[in-house]
Amino acid sequence: MELFRIRKDIPFMKHAIVLNAISLITFILAVFFLTTRGLHLSVEFTGGTVMEVAYEQPADLESVRKVIESLGYADVPVQNFGTSRDVLLRLPVQAGQSSGQQSETVLAALKAQDPTVALRRTEFVGPQVGQELVANGLKALGLVIVGIMIYLAVRFEWKYAVSAIIANLHDVIIILGFFAFFQWEFSLAVLAAVLAVLGYSVNESVVIFDRIRESFRRQRKMSTPQVIDHAITSTISRTIITHGSTQIMVLSMLLFGGPTLFYFALALTIGILFGIYSSVFVAAAIAMWLGIKREDLIKPTGKNEGGPDDPNAGAVV
Repeated sequence: MELFRIRKDIPFMKHAIVLNAISLITFILAVFFLTTRGLHLSVEFTGGTVMEVAYEQPADLESVRKVIESLGYADVPVQNFGTSRDVLLRLPVQAGQSSGQQSETVLAALKAQDPTVALRRTEFVGPQVGQELVANGLKALGLVIVGIMIYLAVRFEWKYAVSAIIANLHDVIIILGFFAFFQWEFSLAVLAAVLAVLGYSVNESVVIFDRIRESFRRQRKMSTPQVIDHAITSTISRTIITHGSTQIMVLSMLLFGGPTLFYFALALTIGILFGIYSSVFVAAAIAMWLGIKREDLIKPTGKNEGGPDDPNAGAVV
């Protein structure tokens, strides 16, 4: 399915050096902010108190959030849990206060606003649990990266696997760099978004690599940069349809999903935009610089391919 077709190939690889230099600068800045500022980790990672309260009527989350902020808690996740009457709160650790004291103070403030509120449960998430989540999250990220490399190496060739992984890590580090620079809360939902971006970005890379392989087979007189330009140009319509529809859905979550989905949708938005960019300019360019050629993807069928002994010589592909 195509919205339009571009007849003349766009010379993407002509600007590959400049665009990858911009990517490198952005990547270095992201690493710098991650190193100097670090991530603003949520309660799941740092430890804290989790409270579940219930109202007789559907809860006004904005009013609950204002009450929590009046107690000195900033950016505390306040979300419905199960039904519209149940509210889940995640309170960070405060110096000089135990988990029980925190929950009593918060419950008293909520009761002052609405006497019908009742405490369903309260539990303390210790730092040890947070460390386990960090370790498991890093393991999940590592397994995803290894799996992608194996898949691409088997389906295409090792040069494509290396270029795709570099491009995917480029996306992940830049997302984390945004969260470090603006000190947005990094939660389990954001980690899930980062893992989703990895899969999403590699899907775009696979589509482009597949079209490069097809172009190598059909366009035998083109040079490698020309083949890559032709492959990327021929996928633009598909890219606009796929990513445009996905971005509309993610933007709807970002704008109308409320605080619960905001950072999740924000991470996806950044990841989708940079995923398109990295698949076209980073992955394809690195594959070109690694020296991909027609023989990497299409193995000769005879000793003298293209010569008199080649059964495919003269065939129209």
